[in-house]
Amino acid sequence: ELTISRYSQAKNKMLRIIIVAAILLLCCSKAFADIEQAKRIYRENCAPCHGEAGKGDGVGARSLPVRPADHTNAAVMNLRSDTFLRDVIAKGGSAMGLSSFMPAWQGVFKAKEIEDLVAYIRSLALPPK
Repeated sequence: ELTISRYSQAKNKMLRIIIVAAILLLCCSKAFADIEQAKRIYRENCAPCHGEAGKGDGVGARSLPVRPADHTNAAVMNLRSDTFLRDVIAKGGSAMGLSSFMPAWQGVFKAKEIEDLVAYIRSLALPPK
């Protein structure tokens, strides 16, 4: 009986450790990204060039000499770091060695909105990162 009691206490302690670790992981992950807000921002500001589904086929893309990035292309998107995507959104394409037709959104979007956009763009890549 003493052994069963110790086993039960150890099992409960381990369960508490796992729960705390899971909570910490959630706090440090993109789990708290406001995807709905990012989707709205994307639809209003990015979709005209990148398209509603993020395929780079928006209405405005037809008039651009360079096709906008296809955010659904996992082969390309999953190679790009979150920092790179954040910088492209904030600083614009030319600052990152990409098309000058990608505008800089720093000062228009808050840092949190850019983080949310990165998470949303990640969700468009199939399969996502």
